[in-house]
Amino acid sequence: MNTIKESPHGTNRKAAIIVGVLYIIGTVAGFLSRAFTGSILSDPNYLIKVSENQNQIIIGVLLVLIMGLALAMMSVMLFPILKKHNEALALGYVVFRALEAVIGIAIVIGSLLLLTVSQEYVKAGAPAASHFQTLGTLLLRATTVQLGSIMDIVFPLGALMLYFVFYQSKLIPRWISVWGLVGAIIYLASGMLVMFGSITSTISDVLQLPIFLQEIVLAVLLIVKGFNPSAVASLSAKTATNELMSAA
Repeated sequence: MNTIKESPHGTNRKAAIIVGVLYIIGTVAGFLSRAFTGSILSDPNYLIKVSENQNQIIIGVLLVLIMGLALAMMSVMLFPILKKHNEALALGYVVFRALEAVIGIAIVIGSLLLLTVSQEYVKAGAPAASHFQTLGTLLLRATTVQLGSIMDIVFPLGALMLYFVFYQSKLIPRWISVWGLVGAIIYLASGMLVMFGSITSTISDVLQLPIFLQEIVLAVLLIVKGFNPSAVASLSAKTATNELMSAA
């Protein structure tokens, strides 16, 4: 029985749409998670606020999980395409996205523990409040400061790998690749500056906007147009030539 084999262009077109959708899901979920929890966790009375707004904390936690899963799946979808251009960086990108997912899970666990501590803090009252406050401070620093700072380093390093391969391969317009590279460098610099206390998290959020906007533009481009057909065709021709030479 004859089977119809899908063309490389058709396969890449489907992959581009899936990657674009995952990009939007992951980016928007990450942005919304901050919107849901940012003001609560930054409040001086965060232990009380967390207990009072437990539904928002839980929604924020779920959004972090959605973000990590979507972006990890995106890197897996991109790997077969990127490895044809630069296998080392393609694998590195997958690894860094996986690290992001692991960090996201750690943030989720820390946030849920903080929710439990905040509830016990409210129940305990004045006599035992100091103990819960100390534990709450440790959890808050671990989730929002320490793990958040690590995430602010891991994400842009992975992005630099991705957009360097995109720039080399011309799979997407080079101006978008350059935008991604510049945005990733700014993101990395802002994360380092926050870590050393040189700027506030609010300023850091503003500096991270370029890469956020770039990812939305890239996602829409992938969904509407897909990867550059000429770049895909060129690579397919090169691969076919190499296979013929190897067979000879």
